[in-house]
This record gives sequence, structure tokens and C-alpha cells, in this order.
Amino acid sequence: MSEPITDRAAIAADLERARADLHHLLTVAADDEWNKSTSGTRWTNEQLLFHMVFAYMLVRRLLFLVRIFGRLPDRVSRAYARMLEAATPAFHVINYYGSCAACLFYNRRRMGKKMDREIGKLQRSLDDETETSFRRGMHYPPGWDPYFRDYMSLADVYRYPGQHYDHHRRQLTMTRM
Repeated sequence: MSEPITDRAAIAADLERARADLHHLLTVAADDEWNKSTSGTRWTNEQLLFHMVFAYMLVRRLLFLVRIFGRLPDRVSRAYARMLEAATPAFHVINYYGSCAACLFYNRRRMGKKMDREIGKLQRSLDDETETSFRRGMHYPPGWDPYFRDYMSLADVYRYPGQHYDHHRRQLTMTRM
């Protein structure tokens, strides 16, 4: 039997770690820190925190895409990724303003519950994956995110939001993190 390509327990633990950390940040942030600028982004702390939650919302859609494209010839996902890569400038604008707008609803009072729901859904889907499904993958537009690689397996996609979360956590400017 071949070696498993992923450690389900490690992915599940990372999902839980991010969930618990977000709740910690929501608890310790002072009222005057929510609208404070972050380090290296144009977002405020509250907007960036939502953007971090959004990665967990997005990854559920990415898993769906991998399940489809992972069964098709490689050239299909490669062409799809090239098309998305061509739209990178528009993606970055939508990504920025979308997080600004969505944060008005999923603000500091709602984003913790949203994160709980998304993590729960990801943990349930993780439990249902097979080693065969973890090996399936597709091409991605690497210009969209520093943690997108040209080709990512389903296991890579499950690992992605934790990498994204940790990257942006370092950019928060809250004093009691």
C-alpha cells in the first residue's frame, strides 16, 4: 500500500488552531484597534481579519473545483488557470474591495460564528476524503495568492487557508495578540 499523502489529523488540528486563534483575537482586541491600519496592507485590522476568515469560505469552493477539474485532462485546468491568471489585476481589486464591503456584515461580532461554521464544514468534508481524492489536483493562478502554486492537490488546498491565515496574522497591528 502506498504512503498517505496527507496527515488528516494535522490538517484538522490546523483548522482548529486557526479557529481558536481567531476567537482569541476577537476577544483581546481593544475597541480602538479595529479601524487601525495593518502592516503591509490597505485594510484595517477588522477588514483583514474578515479577509482571513474569507480564505476558509473560499477553500470550500476550491475543493469543489478540484473535485471536478481533478477528473478532467490536465490541459483543461491549465487553460482555466491561465484564464484566471490573465484576470489577476481585476481579481486583486475585487479581493480588496470585496473584503472591505463584506466586513460591514461579517464584522467583529459575526465573523467568529462564520469561522466556526466554515471550519465545521471543512472538518466534516475532510473526514470524507479518500487518499485517491487527496491526490487529485488542478492548476491554479499563482499570481492570485503567494500560497497558490501552479498545481495543487486537494490536500494542498486543505492546507492553504492556514498558510494564508498565518501570513496575514503577522500583518495585524493589535497590541494584545
